[in-house]
Amino acid sequence: MDQSIGIRLDARRKQPLHRQLFDEVVARIRTCTFPAGYKLPATRVLAAELGMHRNTVARAYAELEAAGFVSSSVGRGTFVESTAPQGAAVPVAVGSSPSLEISWASLLSRAARSEAMDRAERQGRRSEQRASTINLARMQPGLALIPEQLLRRCLMHVLAGKGNDALNYAPAEGTPRLREQIARDLVERGVPVRAEDVIVTSGSQQGLDLVARALLNPGDTVLVEPTTYAGVIDLFTLAGARLIPVPMDAEGPDPGALERLVRPEVKCLYLMPNAHNPTGRTLSAERRRALVAWSRGSGVPIIEDDYAAGIVLDEREPPPHLRALDGDVIHVSTFSKRLAPALRIGYVVAPAALRPALMGLKRVVDLGTSAMIQHALAEFMDRGYLRAHSSRIRQVYRSQRDALSEALHRFLPESTAWHLPTCGVVLWVRLPNGSDPERVFAAARERGVLVSPSPQFSVGGSRPEPALRLIFSAEPEERLVEGARRLGKALQQVSRGRASAPTPAPELSELI
Repeated sequence: MDQSIGIRLDARRKQPLHRQLFDEVVARIRTCTFPAGYKLPATRVLAAELGMHRNTVARAYAELEAAGFVSSSVGRGTFVESTAPQGAAVPVAVGSSPSLEISWASLLSRAARSEAMDRAERQGRRSEQRASTINLARMQPGLALIPEQLLRRCLMHVLAGKGNDALNYAPAEGTPRLREQIARDLVERGVPVRAEDVIVTSGSQQGLDLVARALLNPGDTVLVEPTTYAGVIDLFTLAGARLIPVPMDAEGPDPGALERLVRPEVKCLYLMPNAHNPTGRTLSAERRRALVAWSRGSGVPIIEDDYAAGIVLDEREPPPHLRALDGDVIHVSTFSKRLAPALRIGYVVAPAALRPALMGLKRVVDLGTSAMIQHALAEFMDRGYLRAHSSRIRQVYRSQRDALSEALHRFLPESTAWHLPTCGVVLWVRLPNGSDPERVFAAARERGVLVSPSPQFSVGGSRPEPALRLIFSAEPEERLVEGARRLGKALQQVSRGRASAPTPAPELSELI
């Protein structure tokens, strides 16, 4: 290989110090290609040529050395390195033989060409969203509710105190301190858990994926509610599972119907007992006990998805978690909804017999969740910040829920109906019989408000009720009120038969 290298810095290698002056130094150097061992001009000489302070040039040389492009020696000077650093631009020889076009379509796996991926691709077609668009479809905290300063304080404390340890790989099951903090938080919410029961994951979605990989073979059956979380429909389908919708009654999944669905190939029942996504329903204590009794009697485990953990909007706590009623329940949760989505920290509380398989899969899938973020979150919880933050968001979300509900009463027709959720951030609006939720979605988007139509959450083969899912966590009260007004206009437009044709569903990240 040619031993001369081009000293080139792309934008990713630059550091934000005296930006404009630094860029001038880099621009001066990167225009030339120097042989290995070439001695660069002294900082005083180059500073005089560029008409800037010598310290600026010295800092630029330091950046080049840190990136591996040059090396410095006291008393001798700064020299071009003989080997290009990793990631540097290196000439690549191109053979003379003609190249063949790769047929990527024929190389894709069956999973990549599955119905689940088609569904995800349709969901990923993004509609144009202006700043004036009111988003009642995205399930995340508003930016004003994310405790940026407190999180930054904890991150800085971790980096200052742990240094390189915070930048190393974490154990597959998670850092001991965070597992202890998660167990303590669960115990305070009535779930008897030990730290060794907890496996930290990169969000609850990875937790569900690990459980699916551990339990399911292609062709196995998962029992789900007819209307459920869109992300889990795709995830289980991608695993090759057959999803069977469970008949429902006014209280939720019907235990009697579950008895008739038990087969050898049935591997699990997936439920969201609290703040069901998308309906916002919370199961009663009596129904929870009946479902746990069915699980014990049938030998079919329950996956309990507690994605909205800790977001209780009324003074009365919800009924006991399924995991509190049965130690064989697989409990999955996340910090995305009550703290910040970018943390990507979730967890699985699993029975002892299942944990080794989950930890083995975790090692294979990603080698461990970010140690730095785990340490910072553990510090955040240990200082009591999460408890105080949870109290704050409960008050804000309760106020936003009430503001949206009152506005819907003002602007929506009497033929619509909804109930106030006692936990979580979901409000499920039932439309009149015969309504087309997709047409309402399209008409609402034209008026600058995003909602989620019920077919988005429907298990294949089941006919969803006409409804819309509204999220009240991401927008302030005044925009929630305006969003309700726009939605009311859209419903009027559809009822008069002047709505546009249905359009592709919104992006999946806006629906989870």
